[in-house]
Amino acid sequence: MKVTEHYEKASEPLISFEIIPPKRGGSVKTVFESIEKLMPVKPPFIDVTYHAAEAYIEELPDGTFKRHIKRKRPGTIGLCAAILHRFGVDPVPHLICEGFSKEESEDALIELNYLGIDNVLAIRGDDSGTSYNQRKNGTVNKYASDLVSQIKNMNNGIYLEEIANADPTDFCVGVAGYPEKHFEAPNLDWDIHRLKDKVDAGGDYIVTQMFFDNSAFFTFVEKCRQAGITVPIVPGIKVLSHIRHLTSLPKNFHLNLPDALSNEIFNNPERVREIGVEWCIEQCSQLLDYDVPGIHFYVMGDPQPALDVIEKLPTANKV
Repeated sequence: MKVTEHYEKASEPLISFEIIPPKRGGSVKTVFESIEKLMPVKPPFIDVTYHAAEAYIEELPDGTFKRHIKRKRPGTIGLCAAILHRFGVDPVPHLICEGFSKEESEDALIELNYLGIDNVLAIRGDDSGTSYNQRKNGTVNKYASDLVSQIKNMNNGIYLEEIANADPTDFCVGVAGYPEKHFEAPNLDWDIHRLKDKVDAGGDYIVTQMFFDNSAFFTFVEKCRQAGITVPIVPGIKVLSHIRHLTSLPKNFHLNLPDALSNEIFNNPERVREIGVEWCIEQCSQLLDYDVPGIHFYVMGDPQPALDVIEKLPTANKV
């Protein structure tokens, strides 16, 4: 079932999750164990991330530098197939522009279509510096809106090569939104204009980057509606559960932590998980009062903090 159909049919806000595949050489067993813990919540869908190849620079002892490429993390499509057929939950694989040619994106979409997967989340992905020439030559989708257009073309039976009587796909396409703006955007209004490009290209719903200040989300939604964006906007939420999150979350996800939250943890570091859960319960309660269509939890590798929050929420699909 499509994500938008889940929201349309729901009588109360839905709870969904996002997980990451195991690292190359890692065991999928631990991922399955995490998913098993989520099953009592009866999530309508689970997102599975994709990671592009990464470029990094190493300084050698002689003072020179060497550029390395870390290979793409595999497993997204296989894990999505397992979620669908082993757990009976709709998977939402992430598709990224960065590091993928248009042909590779089309191949992945064909595989997903054969597996009976109805949903994808189309994002640009972080710029790894590995595909500049491809972007320059137009062999990759430069922006997420371009990837959305490619997916919607396939939904209309239009492939990269002209194929007579091609069967159309029927993907529901999610896109990403940034309540505190994308870090590359000069301001929020400009960023929302780019978001509208993705929706106009065919984005069916929006799921946001994580945030810890609800006022940012409320302002974001108001500006989206004023800009003519009418699709569902789903807040993405992360439970702050480790002291290192005080620095790693802002650094890696380009977000702000409210002073009240960071100060309380700084003064009571031994209670960081408890404080994070309490903050998230209050945050989610306010969001539910705001009539959001659902709450999307970024659980990464540890689902328990999110489950601790969900247990206290008056939602339909809960423990």
